Amino acid sequence: MANKVKAIVLTGNGTNCEMEMAHACKLAGADKVDIVHISELLFGEKRLCRYNFLNLPGGFLDGDDLGSAKAGANRFLHAPIAGAGAMLISELLQFISEGGLILGVCNGFQLMVKLGLLPALEGNLTKQSTTLTFNDSGRFEDRWVYLKANAKSPCVFTKGIDRVYYPVRHGEGKFVPESPYVLEEIEKKNLVVFQYCRQDGSITMDYPANPNGSTNAIAGICNETGKNCRKMDRGLLFFKMP
Repeated sequence: MANKVKAIVLTGNGTNCEMEMAHACKLAGADKVDIVHISELLFGEKRLCRYNFLNLPGGFLDGDDLGSAKAGANRFLHAPIAGAGAMLISELLQFISEGGLILGVCNGFQLMVKLGLLPALEGNLTKQSTTLTFNDSGRFEDRWVYLKANAKSPCVFTKGIDRVYYPVRHGEGKFVPESPYVLEEIEKKNLVVFQYCRQDGSITMDYPANPNGSTNAIAGICNETGKNCRKMDRGLLFFKMP
C-alpha cells in the first residue's frame, strides 16, 4: 500500500491564501491536509516529522519588516521548540533529509530564499545565495503573466507542464543571485523551474511580461533533488473553492 500524503500548510504572522493552498493540496490528491499556525510548531503542539509535504503560502510575513520574509527566516533559524530541546531549523532540516516535499509560493518563495533552502548549492541548506528584491518598476505588481516551464528541471511539481498563465502580486519579486557563479550553477544544473515568457512561450525580460526584472527572467527554482520548489506566481488564488 502506498504511503499516504500528509500535507501541512503553515500560517500565521501575516501569511494569506492558506485555505486556497490547502484546497489545492486536496485537489492534487493529498490524503490529509492541516493548516497549522507557526506557534503550534514553536510550542511543540505540531511536529513537521508527522507530515511529508510542507506548504509555505504567500502573504506579508511580519509586515515584510527587514525585507520580504526576512524576519520569518530569522524565526526559523533561531527559535527553539518549547520543551523539545531542539531548534525549529533542526526539525526543518531533518524533514528535508528524510525526503519531505516543500512548495513555497510568493512570500513562501521569499522565505525559502532568505533561509537558504534554495538553491542549496553544494548541499548547503542554510546559506543564502540568492534574494528577491524590489521590482524594477518601483511599484507593487498585480497582474497576470505567462510562465514557461523548464522541461529539463528535476522539479517534481512541474512534470508534464509546458506553459501556464498565472497572477502575480508582489512588490519584491525580482530574483537576483549573489554572483555570476551562483547563476551559472543554477542554470547548468537546470534548477530554473519557471521563466517569464510571452504568450507564444518565448522567454522575455520585457516589462510587463516580466513584471519585476528578474535575472534571466527567472520566476521559480528548485533544489537538485527537485523536491523543494518555489515560485512567485499566485496560481492558488484561482482554484475554485467548493
